[in-house]
Amino acid sequence: MNLRVLVLITALGVAITLSAVNFYFQHKWYDVMVTFLATLITSYVVFYYLIEKYIYSRIKLIYKLIHNLKLGRDLRDALGEHVSANPINDVEAEVKEWAKQKKIEIDELRKQEKFRRDFLSNISHEFKTPLFAIQGYIEALQDDDFDDREMARQFLEKASKNVDRLSYLIKDLDEISKLESGEIPINYSKFKINDLIKEVFESLEIKGKQYHIKLIFKQKYDEGILVYADREKIRQVLVNLIDNSFKYGKEEGSTSVSLFVLHDQVLVEVTDDGIGIEEKFLPRLFERFYRTDSSRSRQIGGSGLGLAIVKHIIEAHQQTINVRSTEGLGSTFGFTLQIAKQTLHLPNIPVLKS
Repeated sequence: MNLRVLVLITALGVAITLSAVNFYFQHKWYDVMVTFLATLITSYVVFYYLIEKYIYSRIKLIYKLIHNLKLGRDLRDALGEHVSANPINDVEAEVKEWAKQKKIEIDELRKQEKFRRDFLSNISHEFKTPLFAIQGYIEALQDDDFDDREMARQFLEKASKNVDRLSYLIKDLDEISKLESGEIPINYSKFKINDLIKEVFESLEIKGKQYHIKLIFKQKYDEGILVYADREKIRQVLVNLIDNSFKYGKEEGSTSVSLFVLHDQVLVEVTDDGIGIEEKFLPRLFERFYRTDSSRSRQIGGSGLGLAIVKHIIEAHQQTINVRSTEGLGSTFGFTLQIAKQTLHLPNIPVLKS
């Protein structure tokens, strides 16, 4: 409601009240009219001055402060100072919207704080486990003084495996940190995704045999599909997803990769017939160090960062990744890639000279 309208309604209320009192005692319409007009004008002037000076101006200041805080310095400088034509109405809406925005920010900060605590707890545990193991083996070797050479050799091998695990963990942490900060550039190039999948299969064939898992490439299209992406990073995505299917697959099972063309994108799906994942775990599956089965995950090794790295690489390509799974039946990880635009090559036509 406009200030003038608000003051006029208040002044009318006062004028009508005093006029009614005057009519009750005097019973003269002339006096009533004079009282009404005099009270209306006087009340309007006095109320307008008082409300403008002590209430309305402060409401405008509050509105201005909230509005400028919402805009931020850059937008405020670009748009200039904003003054509402009706701050009494607008300030309520601004305060409600601002409060809602702050609540969202506070909730987000709480989530981030919880994530930070979980991350510190997880990384502490991930480092502590191999470090304690290495410490134990070294202390045992020191106590034995290498009298039992066979035992010493076994302990050194186990210590070496834990050192490797620490090395993988540090390497993955460094990589995911650089991916998040954008320090690792995406080197785009055109390549056939079919050929890359076959190369990854060849490199993981021996590992697949160790897990007794068969690799299958379900190539729906006869011709190679040309995509525009970072070849080495997409190789890493495929290796991580297939390696993950080995760890959680079933013996004598299979892992298949399928391609589906979706207009200007290609969908790459990696499917296994392993243990599957409960639906409640799916939203957090790409978080760092998140494990659905901690005991089994640590038995089979890994840094716990593979899927997080996959997610960051795909998102750095401005693409999406998703997962669907049924417990006991298997899981499917799917990600999209941009199909490269084909360049039209015109034949060389000789120019006839006159």
